[in-house]
Amino acid sequence: MNLLAYNVVAQADSVLYQSIVEFQKQEDAFYKDKKTPPLSKKERKHFTGHKFYPIDLDYVVEAKLELFEKEDTVVMATSAGKEKLYTPYAKAVFEIHDTVCELIVYQSLSLRKLEEYKDYLFLPFRDLTSGKTSYGGGKYLDLKISDGDTVVLNFNLAYNPYCAYTTGYSCTIPPKENTLKIGIYAGLMAPEDH
Repeated sequence: MNLLAYNVVAQADSVLYQSIVEFQKQEDAFYKDKKTPPLSKKERKHFTGHKFYPIDLDYVVEAKLELFEKEDTVVMATSAGKEKLYTPYAKAVFEIHDTVCELIVYQSLSLRKLEEYKDYLFLPFRDLTSGKTSYGGGKYLDLKISDGDTVVLNFNLAYNPYCAYTTGYSCTIPPKENTLKIGIYAGLMAPEDH
């Protein structure tokens, strides 16, 4: 790689790294803000910030999307025993540390009716860290519908459902097929008491 190409890659990595740092700051600010859910006043008082895995750009991968032609409705269980309806949008196929992985990306039937969420995609998953260093109920990634057949999965932006921190929420439980056989050491870690 010549010096110019190296500088371009280094600059892109720096911008990406800073966007992850900003995500971490926003997550902490959101949970500390009394105007936003999910924590009660008492819980906010004791909240000192999230624990994150160290930022690792190896967990930023390009996934090939294999779109589903038929639109089926999938019922997903939640932590509160309720059900949420989703449509499988695509299978995301990607590689991390020489391991080929597959996850199903979903679209919420209720959210896609709203203008601001019509291109919103949802990726709930578990991996070998679930219930150990990350929340046992899994983690989520938010994505948007794009024109191409690929999407960037930045697992440094993986976040916990509200249920990891407090009660009273109905959090989607990742389906069995979205359990990876590798550990994703990126994004939010499990809170101390979960």
